[in-house]
Amino acid sequence: MPILDTLNTVASALFSNLAPFHVLFYSTLLGTELFQTFINTKIAFLALPRSAFTTLQRRIFPIYFLSQTILVVLSAITFPPHGVSSLLMRRGDWIPYAVATVTSVMNLAVYGPKTQKAMVDCIHQETRDSRKTRENGAIDGPSQEMKSLRRAFSRHHAMSIHLNLTSIGAMVFYGWRLASRLTVHT
Repeated sequence: MPILDTLNTVASALFSNLAPFHVLFYSTLLGTELFQTFINTKIAFLALPRSAFTTLQRRIFPIYFLSQTILVVLSAITFPPHGVSSLLMRRGDWIPYAVATVTSVMNLAVYGPKTQKAMVDCIHQETRDSRKTRENGAIDGPSQEMKSLRRAFSRHHAMSIHLNLTSIGAMVFYGWRLASRLTVHT
């Protein structure tokens, strides 16, 4: 029993102050969002052939959207001093969290999967159109099916981008509020 008492005391002391956990989760969230959105995707797009880029994006974005959602939730539940109950008492803070939660869940559950499906459908249609061209001779421009699939992809992809940027904006706004409450001693 002394070991259990010691563990309880350590856990109690460790989790009595949520602020370090909150800052860790929040900074990981914002850093992940900024890196994936503005650095990783841009470098991959420029450096990889289209098929490799598509394969990479299909693998990364479900994990990114899941991580984004988990980090928003972890950051919210570690809001100092008492977690979500403290967050809900500060409207200027819970609103950006509500926005980031909704946008990340929408990307995770709706627009990420729709974008991915449309991207795969375009790849398959490209193969079918290529086969038709080889069998029947040249076809002028993309097929009607391809045009329709590209429009669907563009629509879903644009929505996913806007949701992601909205989440980033909400978290930058919250970070500004958080930083403005810091007291610096000189």
